[in-house]
Amino acid sequence: MPLASPLPEPEIATATPGVREKARIERPRDFTARFARRTRGIGYVLMRLHRRWALAAAMLGAVALPAFAEPAGWSRFAIADAGTADIEPAPMPFEQTGAGFPGSAFYYLESESAPLRIGEGIRSDSDDAVSGPVARSLRVDNSGVDRSRALQCLTAAIYYEAASEPDAGQRAVAQVVLNRVAHPSYPKTVCGVVYQGSERSTGCQFSFTCDGSLARRPQRLFWDRAQEVARAALSGYVYAPAGLATHYHTVQVRPYWAPSLNYLATIGAHRFYSFRGGAGSPATFRYAYLGGEPVAAPHRREDTLSSASTPAALDPLAVQRAFGLVEPTAAAPTVSRPGSAAGPQAPEASPAYTSEVRERGGESLYRAQNLPGAQGIRGEYANSGRWIADPRS
Repeated sequence: MPLASPLPEPEIATATPGVREKARIERPRDFTARFARRTRGIGYVLMRLHRRWALAAAMLGAVALPAFAEPAGWSRFAIADAGTADIEPAPMPFEQTGAGFPGSAFYYLESESAPLRIGEGIRSDSDDAVSGPVARSLRVDNSGVDRSRALQCLTAAIYYEAASEPDAGQRAVAQVVLNRVAHPSYPKTVCGVVYQGSERSTGCQFSFTCDGSLARRPQRLFWDRAQEVARAALSGYVYAPAGLATHYHTVQVRPYWAPSLNYLATIGAHRFYSFRGGAGSPATFRYAYLGGEPVAAPHRREDTLSSASTPAALDPLAVQRAFGLVEPTAAAPTVSRPGSAAGPQAPEASPAYTSEVRERGGESLYRAQNLPGAQGIRGEYANSGRWIADPRS
């Protein structure tokens, strides 16, 4: 049986004879040979994963889009809706374009209270009013050894005497040292004044030079602060409220010489005094620095019998007598204090105030008024807080 003849090839009317013959030759008869089946490898797995991720993203969008398209009244999405505010707040300066810099928002923060700096918050019972003559400038402008030694000694005096006090208390201590340098009864150098009497176990002019305080290493922060005050004082700065003060003591003690000197003011934790009579006259002080600073260190300790006696230069009462001040010799009447077994004692004495302080009120300025009463006080404590007369009697 003869095979069926193949179907006639369709003719392309628009093609040329050469093109028609080429198409008849290249056209395959079996289409399966042209489109071979692809092997399921890694490409197939990635394609399926891509389809699954696309399907998951489409489902998530179908769920989330209606939620965000809900009106603002829906309770779940109406929290802190700024669109309902009547007044729209104005932007802060650092939120405006060109009006800020990186970190500028920090300067617009408000704190409840500013932190206290060193020495702040300490109150005194005296104002900054000047009572009496004012000291003059004393410049230590010598270069080299004198300047460095004077700065070292004055810094030590300020640090060990008033490290934790406000600036006013430190400046007053520095002024006392310079006033003594200018007074003829004391050494003519800063280190000589600071370490006067340091060879004694007791009786030094500044307690830190003979009580072992120098064995304590100073803290750098407080030392630098005291050094700035000392540098200003040696450059001619005058602290006027200290006046011509040459003595001071803390408010916790009562030295024997306090009633015999002129009380000026309480600055920081110290009470300041000046000489009476010719010893405290402004003409007595000579604010001229001649140099010759000794070593900035305490003197060699002497425990001999001669050093045990107090030199006249260390006793302020002897200094006043040397300038012609006659002290009253009349003995005050004795009184008996309740609760004391010592018998009659000297009455309490108040400080000697300058004429300016007496005009302002004298003792009434510093006497406590309208204090609440107390009951059940033991007899030996009944006079606590009162002035003590000469403790040597």
